[in-house]
Amino acid sequence: MKNKLFWRLCTFIGLGTVLLFWAIDWLTNHTETSMSFIDQHYQQQLFDYGKKAEDILINEGEEALAKYIETLQATEQTWVAVVRSDITPFAGTTMLPAFIERFQYGRSPEWKIHLYFEENPVMEVPFVDKSTHFLIQLPQRMRPGGMLMTVRLLLQIALPLILLSALSYLLYRHVMGPLKQLEKATNDFSKGILDVRVTPALSGRNDELTRLANTFDQMAERTSSLIVNQRSLLADLSHELRTPLTRIDMALDFVEQGISPEQALERLRYEAATMRELAEDTLTFAWLDTELPSLRSDNFDLTELLNVICDDARFEYPHHTLSCQLPDTAPITNSSQLALGQAIENIIRNALRYTPAEGEVSVLLKRTLDHYSVVVSDEGKGVPDDMLTDIFKPFFRVDKARSSSNAPSTHSDKRTGFGLGLALAQRQITAVGGTIHASNITDSHGNKQGLKMQILLPA
Repeated sequence: MKNKLFWRLCTFIGLGTVLLFWAIDWLTNHTETSMSFIDQHYQQQLFDYGKKAEDILINEGEEALAKYIETLQATEQTWVAVVRSDITPFAGTTMLPAFIERFQYGRSPEWKIHLYFEENPVMEVPFVDKSTHFLIQLPQRMRPGGMLMTVRLLLQIALPLILLSALSYLLYRHVMGPLKQLEKATNDFSKGILDVRVTPALSGRNDELTRLANTFDQMAERTSSLIVNQRSLLADLSHELRTPLTRIDMALDFVEQGISPEQALERLRYEAATMRELAEDTLTFAWLDTELPSLRSDNFDLTELLNVICDDARFEYPHHTLSCQLPDTAPITNSSQLALGQAIENIIRNALRYTPAEGEVSVLLKRTLDHYSVVVSDEGKGVPDDMLTDIFKPFFRVDKARSSSNAPSTHSDKRTGFGLGLALAQRQITAVGGTIHASNITDSHGNKQGLKMQILLPA
């Protein structure tokens, strides 16, 4: 579902609003109901007034009762009376006994009092004979709901404020939790902690903020990889430059001292060309590794490209056998002839370099569904299994020993002499949408008999 956070917040706010109104309504009704009854102490006092009036009437007579009522009215500042039930039916009608039994002039002290009536209700305490009734208008001091206005203000202002504050806090926690994690990760990343990630801390979520965290992690992964790679590249490049610079210094000393000036100049030319190639390859690798370009603007025949590369390689390595199994045509679109040609050339020359003289290197091209498969196999010593992925790292060489000859090689040492050949080849193949994979060729006993490079290219 798209916009999960939006729908989640809508649901949360909707349910919170319904809960708010329900809580206010329930608490208002419950509070008003609980406040609508006369206090138990006052109820008992009203019953006591009625009981005392009944006792005075029975024991002392009406004159004494009149004095008591007069005193009670003055004391409570309210109306008090004692009346008899005198229901006289006429027109030949009769009254039901049940109606006469429950007939009342006022309310029982135990009944609910309406809080919004302006006048106090008349309360009734029936005598034992059921036909005499003690009536008293409820004294103001006994009226319930004295705190009604205060309670209403609390219910209408304080309660919504508290509930909305709680709702806002929960929403804040729900939204700001991931954002705080993202802020912390950004601060840590800016301080150089390159392995910081946000997604693991949000494993229980799946919404827009999670996608934001994933985007940040992808950016952090890419940026940290670039930083680490650039640091490593600079360190390796500075290391690689020390040797030709040292040789240049030595050649300059020879020229100044007049020792073999022609050989020294030849060495200077060679080392200058070496440094130029190293710088060009390093810059190309840095561009491919940093920009991740998509080189897919050419349409050409892959068979023709491989034939040209193989012919050049045979000329440079006349003591090796280079066999090719290619179809008559292999049209490929949306690729780069230059980048792919350089990559395959590097791989074939690398195979020839590590294959002994009179050995064979084979190149096989075939179509598989919507891909071309280019397999380059040599008869070298292979690569340790734990280094099959490391050979695509810049400046990585299985054999660290370099030629110590003072003369230039008879064939090109471009790229592979620096440990950049396969690293460049992998980035170039990736740029045209392909992949490359290295594996050892072994016999039935598990002995290495060479290295196989397989390139898959989209047709």
